[in-house]
Amino acid sequence: MSGGGYELPGKARVGLLANQASVSSSLDHTAGIIFRSGAELTCLFGPQHGPSGITQANMIEWKGYTDPHFGIPVYSLYGETRSPLPEMLAGLDIVVVDLQDIGARPYTYIWTALLMMRACAAAGLDMVVLDRPNPIGGTVVEGPVLREGYESFVGLWPLPMRHGLTIGEILLAINSSEPEPCALEIVRMDGWKRDMLFADTGLPWVMPSPNIPTPDTALVYPGMVLLEGTNISEGRGTTRPFELTGAPWIDPMELTFALESAGVPGTSFRPAVFRPTFDKFAGDDCGGVQIYIADREAFRPVLCAIAVIRAVSDLCPEDFKWLDPPYEYETEILPIDIIYGGPGLREGIDSGVAYEEIASGWLGPLAASLESRDAWLLYD
Repeated sequence: MSGGGYELPGKARVGLLANQASVSSSLDHTAGIIFRSGAELTCLFGPQHGPSGITQANMIEWKGYTDPHFGIPVYSLYGETRSPLPEMLAGLDIVVVDLQDIGARPYTYIWTALLMMRACAAAGLDMVVLDRPNPIGGTVVEGPVLREGYESFVGLWPLPMRHGLTIGEILLAINSSEPEPCALEIVRMDGWKRDMLFADTGLPWVMPSPNIPTPDTALVYPGMVLLEGTNISEGRGTTRPFELTGAPWIDPMELTFALESAGVPGTSFRPAVFRPTFDKFAGDDCGGVQIYIADREAFRPVLCAIAVIRAVSDLCPEDFKWLDPPYEYETEILPIDIIYGGPGLREGIDSGVAYEEIASGWLGPLAASLESRDAWLLYD
């Protein structure tokens, strides 16, 4: 999966946007590789969760500091600012971006990279993106396309929930439509094919964020992230986040029966009781289910999550709730609407619409989105 042929200019002053997952196939961190290359590693930038991936999600900010190994500033792009300030970029020649996305629109690393790209364009800087695999593959695309008016830090461009692109392809597409394009170079991977899941790459999995411990977590995330807009636990505070879901007021047997009866494709459910150590219902016993992917080709995470929300809403109408803002720096629009990319899910659930019918609402915009994406695909 190594990129081919790119070398940093000899005495370039380089800023690096990266985190703990920014490693080579031999687990060498990109910061060290740049440092040993002869280029001058001048500063580091970190996304949500920080450069070491230790802070939890949803507006738990971190502050910049001086790196103890390199003795250079580390700037937070998840705190007082999400976009690098001009003084952070001053004196740089190139910004290198090396972030592991997980294939879902609400995952914020895409948008941190986009804001960096726009800042580089304004500053007249080159930006180099070290592309990485989409760990959940590049063939299946699913879910609603972000609607105009619902832009936020979990969606700044009209992508589907499961977008099927690499971070390089996304930035290439957005840059082509920018009023002030960036001098952007994508260092392509060698050997990655669109039908690969992460297990097919042979690469070591480094958690890109604290609640994505395994590639299987990444597979369920594009749907189960929707639970962040509800009062149902998405399993944070357990060892199987996004695979476990529930609440103290849910009967696990009833929910399992409802979901099995719903015929959710490619999925099996096990009744489960879990006790989160933090986040929603910390310290309380939650009844719910664990999600098992029975058929990776048939499994559709967004459809699965909608089925879960539909079943919980039907079984527990007095307890189920949509959460109020704020969420990821949005203070007015409901969290569920900015995660989903519009009000369709909330309106459908509140109106009693079947989960399959709610999903049918995204098919037209999704088809239109697919028609325009071929120009930006870098891999077969």
